[in-house]
Amino acid sequence: MKKYVMTLAAAGLFVSAVPAIAAARVDPAAEDALKDVPPAEREKVLAFERALHPQSGVVKLAGGKASLNLGDQYYYLPAEDAKKVLVDAWGNPPEAASDVLGMVFPKGAHFYDGTWGAVLTYDDSGHIDDKDAASEDYDSVLSDMRSGEADENAARKEAGYGGVHLVGWAQAPTYDSASKTLIWARNIKFDGEQVNTLNYDVRKLARTGVLSMNMVTSMDRIGEVREAAKELGQTVQFDAGSRYADFDSSTDHMADYGLAGLVAAGAGVAVAKKVGLLGILLLFLKKGLVLVIAAAAGAFAWIKRKLGFGGSEEVADDYGYDEAPVEPLPEAPDAPEAPASADASDTGATG
Repeated sequence: MKKYVMTLAAAGLFVSAVPAIAAARVDPAAEDALKDVPPAEREKVLAFERALHPQSGVVKLAGGKASLNLGDQYYYLPAEDAKKVLVDAWGNPPEAASDVLGMVFPKGAHFYDGTWGAVLTYDDSGHIDDKDAASEDYDSVLSDMRSGEADENAARKEAGYGGVHLVGWAQAPTYDSASKTLIWARNIKFDGEQVNTLNYDVRKLARTGVLSMNMVTSMDRIGEVREAAKELGQTVQFDAGSRYADFDSSTDHMADYGLAGLVAAGAGVAVAKKVGLLGILLLFLKKGLVLVIAAAAGAFAWIKRKLGFGGSEEVADDYGYDEAPVEPLPEAPDAPEAPASADASDTGATG
């Protein structure tokens, strides 16, 4: 965690001028996450966070044909804020975040404290028939996922990248036919990493598509994320006319796959890009494997190179890449007033 936060500071992540805000309240979680960051850089991180617009309670997903009833246990960042976190803070390429509808974080969590964030996307891929839910062979899906692993890793290593290994299900796919919710999780091993990676998928079926909530973190947080995945699936309420039961076979198109196909597609980078999830899957960097993911732990020293700011060479060397010049970020505009539904005190935002 210390290396992660120091990397943000070394990257000079935020370039806007920061006014004196000594009186601003900072909650204990933020204090702990930023305790090793120099004061000036710390204020820049907090200024970036204060420019976000967290919302709790019932929030509407623009383009997602649904609302989330988050109560006070989670908070939502709208699409533009989510893109800033994914691209500017966590180092994902802009195109990977183009279809993101927003992000959900646990109450009291911050984008820089190592927590997970659920990235929301909607894929209008067609109505998925769940009639075979009870007979889907997910073990076969797992075998198919692994089938090309050896050849793929050989190609990665030849290109200078590390290997990726699917250990197995962290949670085997489970489908709730009443709520039309499919949840599964994968245990992934990266060469050179001591702790395995946990990739949790929550998919909510709609009339002609699927709402996706994708979380990536470390396997040692599986208990926390498993409970969150279950709860988040229950927060979704599709608009009238967009619910699974509203399907009209005379006008609506069908997806080309069922539930097992949805799980298999979730494992593929090509398909992931189609549904807007490439940025929370795998991104490989020369001379080392770095996971750029929808969790604050995904902000590695690569951010320093991406943003093109100064910092210690030691940080860069730790992750084995060569410096390359890039365009700096534009100055951040002044933050507009947060919407009335936002509740910064409940969400863990500061200011």
